[in-house]
Amino acid sequence: MAQGQIRKALSGYYYVYQDGGLIQCRGRGVFRNRGESPLVGDIVDYTKEGDSDGVIMKLHPRKNELVRPPIANIDQALLVFSVKEPEFNTILLDRFLVVLESFQVEPIICLTKMDLLTDEERVKLQGYIDQYKAIGYEIIETYKNDKELLERLQPILEGKTSVLAGQSGVGKSTLLNTLLPELQLQTSDISQSLGRGKHTTRHVELIEVCGGLLADTPGFSSFDFDTIEKEELTSCFPEFARLSDGCKFRGCLHIKEPKCAIKDALETGEVQSYRYEHYQQFLQEILDRKPRY
Repeated sequence: MAQGQIRKALSGYYYVYQDGGLIQCRGRGVFRNRGESPLVGDIVDYTKEGDSDGVIMKLHPRKNELVRPPIANIDQALLVFSVKEPEFNTILLDRFLVVLESFQVEPIICLTKMDLLTDEERVKLQGYIDQYKAIGYEIIETYKNDKELLERLQPILEGKTSVLAGQSGVGKSTLLNTLLPELQLQTSDISQSLGRGKHTTRHVELIEVCGGLLADTPGFSSFDFDTIEKEELTSCFPEFARLSDGCKFRGCLHIKEPKCAIKDALETGEVQSYRYEHYQQFLQEILDRKPRY
């Protein structure tokens, strides 16, 4: 058996990369029987059937996996958020950040359409940029036809497997076209009535770029908290995680408990009020979740 990595999944086929080429493979029926499904990013063992076809026989253990987008063994996520059309949305950004933190995938925030801001809007946005940087997140600012983007992304993407994700219509395909003009991925105009773009990406694929692998993914609007328990949510807010040892009670949820370091930091401004409000909302979603049997 040969070993390779799934670089693309499309129409029931898995395209496995080895020695500079792609082998079109199907998965064994045993995967379905076990409730397993090969994912883009998986390291697999496969057997060849002819020169360009094969069957996947074994999935190697994953270090992580995402459900939406369906991809495995990710090092980092480039979260693409526009600052206008659609408007910058901190609660949606925090949803993405929390889920990625729970999977121990490093988030990098990429803000697009910076050229569309007025001076007043730029001042307001800069406040958010400074606050997320203070938490510890790396932020890249860009715009359409940004000629310096490739140079800035090179050291970030090199040697890493990265996922490109974000809301529809924020410029993911435009960003990829900037990195790899030969792709010429389809882009859509924003729907003015819905405030979002049409889904233009039809499958998940790992593309070689800047010395690493980058996944373009179908557009989606949010991540769910299905795999996060209430006790784990604090660790998904880095500034909360740093402060939580100062809480009087172990397992403090930072809601009604006395002598809570997070609520104290909220008073001093060390924790931003909108981040705390998002934490409360996410915690309530987890508490309201139907139990899994």
